[in-house]
Amino acid sequence: MPDHHTEPRLTSLAHGGGCGCKLAPNVLADILSEMPLSLGHSDLIVDAGKSDDAAVYLINETTTLVATTDFFTPIVDDPHTFGRIAATNALSDIFAMGAKPIFCLAIVGMPIGKIANETIRAILAGGRSVAEAAGAPIAGGHSIDSAEPIYGLVALGMGHPDKLLLNSNAQAGDVLILGKPLGIGIYSAALKQELLSPAEYDEMVASTTRLNTPGTDLSETSDVHAATDVTGFGLLGHASEMARGAGLQIVIEKNKVPVFEGARRHAQSGIKTGASGRNWDSVSHMVTGQMSAMETDLLCDPQTSGGLLVSCSPEAAHSVLVTFRRHGHADAAIIGRVESGAASVRVE
Repeated sequence: MPDHHTEPRLTSLAHGGGCGCKLAPNVLADILSEMPLSLGHSDLIVDAGKSDDAAVYLINETTTLVATTDFFTPIVDDPHTFGRIAATNALSDIFAMGAKPIFCLAIVGMPIGKIANETIRAILAGGRSVAEAAGAPIAGGHSIDSAEPIYGLVALGMGHPDKLLLNSNAQAGDVLILGKPLGIGIYSAALKQELLSPAEYDEMVASTTRLNTPGTDLSETSDVHAATDVTGFGLLGHASEMARGAGLQIVIEKNKVPVFEGARRHAQSGIKTGASGRNWDSVSHMVTGQMSAMETDLLCDPQTSGGLLVSCSPEAAHSVLVTFRRHGHADAAIIGRVESGAASVRVE
């Protein structure tokens, strides 16, 4: 068994890191094209056919069970931090639905013989610390011996059927608020190339381990209409899902989108992920507007444990920003609006 001091870097054992290793949206759509995504069960009120953040089962007129799962390969080398990021990311879909997480199950795949048991324990401990902080303890799980390190959670939550923040409920006239800056994919690519500064690394970890807890509070505000979390498909990918769900046009004001300054600088030097190009190929048919190559990379940058994208009435925008900041999301910003028109995304 390897000693954890001499074993290879976690990120070197994975072909991709974090949500950057998700299947591209168009590839996933092709794979699922002949599968019945809508299951037709009356109490399953949100299923895979909705392209939402989680599945929702109606228990009674005041209670729903919200279920999701997310797992990925290492985005950082520190095992405890990897566990924290993966757990934060998995719980994000519960918050994006406006639900309250209740408990989790762990998904674990580890290359036994390549990394030490101590390292694996540290990954699990990192995930457990986040789940417990979210009030959703890890109650069990499943593990396998796999070629690459994989960790994540099945996350379960409870919500009110009338207060769910579906990504399809955006309304014309709404404003759009993004809870976290973009650039995590670029930071992870820079980390793999050993070009990320200590300050940028700290910034990346702080963002990816910050739970999207504002979602639960925002579900109590009637003027908050829709939400999703921006993860592996990038801002344009997840905005396009919101546009399709609502049958409206999403307008992104590119100069208002918060971006980590370090990520912008790395992008200017040519650092990007392979996933950003795949993301653009998947959404380009829905997107209009003028963007430089770097702006396209940033708006398609795959986010691991990214921010909530919230659609709310203009009157509620200030209180939504206050809620974000109360939960520690100091960079939350208004980045666009929702307009009537065919389902599409316009970048201004």
